[in-house]
Amino acid sequence: MNRRVARIKAVQSLYQVEMTSVDPNEAIQSVLEEGEEASSFLFDLVSGTIKHQREIDMLLDEALENWSLNRIARVDRAIMRLAVFEMKWIEDIPQNVSINEAIDLAKGFSGDEEPGRFVNGVLSKVEKSLQQ
Repeated sequence: MNRRVARIKAVQSLYQVEMTSVDPNEAIQSVLEEGEEASSFLFDLVSGTIKHQREIDMLLDEALENWSLNRIARVDRAIMRLAVFEMKWIEDIPQNVSINEAIDLAKGFSGDEEPGRFVNGVLSKVEKSLQQ
């Protein structure tokens, strides 16, 4: 499983956890294809994002202007949480790669350019705050 596929499945898992409060490992298993095994990267993304969600949400709240986190579509929220986790806690991935992957995910899940621009704006502000 490459990193892009792991990110897609991580977003799906995080979305499912938020919607149903299902156990994260069960959510991961539910998004895998028959016979597919989860990568350690997928497990790290989901467990890390959930573990650090409070701090991630604080960083996102600070970056949002005239918005609150609970007003953002759940899938976009899951994408941004995942990206912030990568940006802050996974050192071998450049922050701009995490942002670009999040933009692509937002476009892919919505089929529209607008969520990608919104995600880019918010994550760029988070990136600046992390560099201070």
